[in-house]
Amino acid sequence: MSDSSTSDANAALPCDNDQPPPDVPDFDLIRPIGRGGFGQVWLARNRTTGHLRAVKVIPLRRSGTTDPAGREITSLTRLEANLRRRHPNLLNIHHVGKTAKHLFYVMDLADDVSGAAASAESDYRPATLQSRLQNGPLPPPQCGSCARQLLEGLASLHEAGMVHRDVKPANCLLVDGQLKLADFGLLTEADRQISRVGTEKYMPPDGRMDTRADVYAAGLVIYEMITGLPADSFPRLGDKAQEVAEDPALCVLTRLTLGACQPDPQQRFPDARAMLGELTASESQPASRRVRSRRRMVVSIATLAGILMLAMIGIWASRPPRVHVNFITEPFEATIFIDDVRQVTPDGTPYTTPCTLENLPARVHRVVFKHEGLPDRVVGQIDFAATRQVVARWP
Repeated sequence: MSDSSTSDANAALPCDNDQPPPDVPDFDLIRPIGRGGFGQVWLARNRTTGHLRAVKVIPLRRSGTTDPAGREITSLTRLEANLRRRHPNLLNIHHVGKTAKHLFYVMDLADDVSGAAASAESDYRPATLQSRLQNGPLPPPQCGSCARQLLEGLASLHEAGMVHRDVKPANCLLVDGQLKLADFGLLTEADRQISRVGTEKYMPPDGRMDTRADVYAAGLVIYEMITGLPADSFPRLGDKAQEVAEDPALCVLTRLTLGACQPDPQQRFPDARAMLGELTASESQPASRRVRSRRRMVVSIATLAGILMLAMIGIWASRPPRVHVNFITEPFEATIFIDDVRQVTPDGTPYTTPCTLENLPARVHRVVFKHEGLPDRVVGQIDFAATRQVVARWP
């Protein structure tokens, strides 16, 4: 289901003095420093060692049908089960636990946004790539190192059979000066049935949230590092065009983003390891060769950017709008019929509720739910252009 996830480490949040901090074993929660999905991230001090950590706290019970704590537990379980060793470019999670009211987990604390070490001072703000980019693009050497660190962390997830689904600057923390990919609340296996969740502007136009979608988002993040422009300005270079033209390293990174952000998913890198391999191969060329090919690279960038823009326009103009629609029933496990056609996965397995169906034509459709032992539940004519969630209940 579509979900615009928020960062684990956004700007510092005001603390409500009328609300005492949650009770977490072994830690004193000092003040909130960010939000992530349905949880809140606190600056915390270990009562025994005095070390500062970040502690994310998520209520176990919420009104409505969502189960944010359950989703977070599932994602963290996948991370621990599939990742054979800690990776230096993934945020380190030290402990996961539960109280009577909350799920919590303890993480490394990001540097201060000023570049200084983390502290308990009132002006401490966690350093994210998003906060760093508020001051403009990164210097070229830092662009290269941060791009490599992002892809190394993401590649470790892909190689373990997982998809992050929310790669963005706000989820890239700087810890001891190193970039670490964070916020694993939307982590899932890289299989065929992946719901459309994440942050909308970093999602690819095809809407399929697999390893190629992570690649697409990583390309946009690197584009933001290079240009200082927001992701939705891609592929425009703005004031950085001349500097990119004159700097072979920035040329390499820009070409990398163009390859990662192709509208057609089959034209993208299949995963972060392939994207990293292309970066390494380009950087390992002899300096003389890179200098000789610089003019060709600049022309290539301009040409590819133009082609990419035209391709995007062509895709959007040549087909009717496509949307993603959530289907929810009570009880669950109903099959879905749209215009009298049962909806099935690529391998022929019927979709059952709750689920998200991707790339449906944005027009009026007849929707019927079928459930074993119950009469058909005819919802009727639904305009998917206006309705993105279809809910039905049996009496």
